[in-house]
Amino acid sequence: MMDPLMGSPLLGSASLQHRLRACCSYRTLKAWLPILSWLPLYRLSWLQMDLIAGLTVGLTTVPQALAYAEVAGLPVQYGLYSAFSGGFIYALLGTSKDVTLGPTAIMSLLCASYVAGHPSRAVLLSLLCGAIQAAMALLRLGFLLDFISFPVIKGFTCAAAVTIGFGQIKNILGLKDIPQVFIMQVYYTFYKLPEARIGDVVLGLLCLALLVTLSLFKSKMGAPSEDSPTYATAARKLVWGVATVRNTLVVVATSCVAFSLDAYGYHFFTITGKTAKGLPPFQPPPTTDTTANGTVVHFGEIVQGFGEGLAVIPFMGVLESIAIAKSFASQNNYRIDANQELFAIGLTNIMGSFVSAYPVTGSFGRTAVNSQTGVRTPAGGIVTSVVVLLSLAFLMPAFYYIPKASLAAIIICAVAPMADLHVVADLWKIRKLDLLPFLVTFLLSFWEVQYGIVGGVTVSAAMLFYNAARPKLKLSDHDVLVLELESGLSFPAMEYLSHVLHSQALQASPPRSVVLDCHHVNTIDYTVVTELKDLLRQFKLSSVCLVFTRLQPLVLEVLLAAKLPSFQHTDTVEAALQIQSSHHLID
Repeated sequence: MMDPLMGSPLLGSASLQHRLRACCSYRTLKAWLPILSWLPLYRLSWLQMDLIAGLTVGLTTVPQALAYAEVAGLPVQYGLYSAFSGGFIYALLGTSKDVTLGPTAIMSLLCASYVAGHPSRAVLLSLLCGAIQAAMALLRLGFLLDFISFPVIKGFTCAAAVTIGFGQIKNILGLKDIPQVFIMQVYYTFYKLPEARIGDVVLGLLCLALLVTLSLFKSKMGAPSEDSPTYATAARKLVWGVATVRNTLVVVATSCVAFSLDAYGYHFFTITGKTAKGLPPFQPPPTTDTTANGTVVHFGEIVQGFGEGLAVIPFMGVLESIAIAKSFASQNNYRIDANQELFAIGLTNIMGSFVSAYPVTGSFGRTAVNSQTGVRTPAGGIVTSVVVLLSLAFLMPAFYYIPKASLAAIIICAVAPMADLHVVADLWKIRKLDLLPFLVTFLLSFWEVQYGIVGGVTVSAAMLFYNAARPKLKLSDHDVLVLELESGLSFPAMEYLSHVLHSQALQASPPRSVVLDCHHVNTIDYTVVTELKDLLRQFKLSSVCLVFTRLQPLVLEVLLAAKLPSFQHTDTVEAALQIQSSHHLID
């Protein structure tokens, strides 16, 4: 159909017009703005569920956002600045009803490696990460995420859980001036243990105990039976609701205690302290930064300082969010568009940089709460964002009294499930070699988190390249050698294949003919064709044959187009063996 169109200017023009109309069609618009798919079908009954879910997630988001800003090494208000734009933008562009975008433990840890103590750089990092993610979406580069293997992801998340969790011990103990580097952090935490503040320790341990207890209550509650009395059902819902907003309850309760004690002149706890009031201004992200001694750091120097972070942070942000979206889409029987998710995250980070946000991604914990409370559409995220905005507008002065020990307890409980060390046993049972990228990632992440990811990806890539360069071969002897390629053929493997053919056939005494079974070879490139041409020449010089069999149509087409000398092929191995027998008879 394409050839006549290409040959006729009139038809070619018609095809162009058709493509332009398709690009500007309502269907294409719905693909870019998924809100147009669900908003016209919106029901009033869904509104109640979205309001309940959005409010519940909002009450979870506010204390977590404050805590994650601490992990990122930023003032606590930057956590809230980063928590509200995602709800509005994702409602327009997202393809999952469950996902909530905002600050997370992993993104905060990654940001801390590059921008700790520099809020303006964190905001600029959000803009650059968003631009990279949006560009990846527009160029359909989401497939690159497939090269980050599961062992690398699990190694990183386990190490991140340990790093983040231990990093909060200093706040539980009320210690100050603890270095950020993990090894030094461990050393100085134990070194300064005698300086621990009793008030912070007691409060931190009580908060941990309460959070763990409520979390266990929630996880142990089974589904209510149909004949349960009304009061039992109501009590179950009450316990579930209290357990769901446990972080908010802890922050409110400990802040009230700290405020009351402060009013009487007792300063038992290390508190958050002064925070900026009100909503952040809407303005372009800063392109320069000023150090403590007044030195101006220009845009190029800041970007150079980000280094590999401009690859690691966007990739990990997208990977985390899409993995969450796919998980809940599978659980709730709907599908997502990975590239559209990538675009939604990118635009959220771009727009977030205009309201002083640092890079965000999907949150597994808050997404789980969103799904469990029965959210029906992404409109629930709008309600969550409104809750965060109201907190910024009216509650910022109250955040002054939030004890750091309570925020530390929230963070530790949030990241504890990430330390899933059972995966080590699973990898050992299934494929021991996969422990290598896991351990490399896990151990290097304690040095610098970005080194862990880069190291793990490098090891995984080396394993992948090794498999491509050393394909599985099956040799059998039928008077002539039959060599079956069991895992395809690509140019890195040609040196190995050539070595096997030389050692087993050409250098044998006398030289032996070979049948090359290519049933599993789906594609070949110019390098492979060139090497095969040389092999055919060497077989001919040795007065033996190299016969190809069971070639895929596309591969056969390429080999015929190459016009290889002495090229012979058959449809079956038996036919190839007959050709070889005929050759021996002629000899």
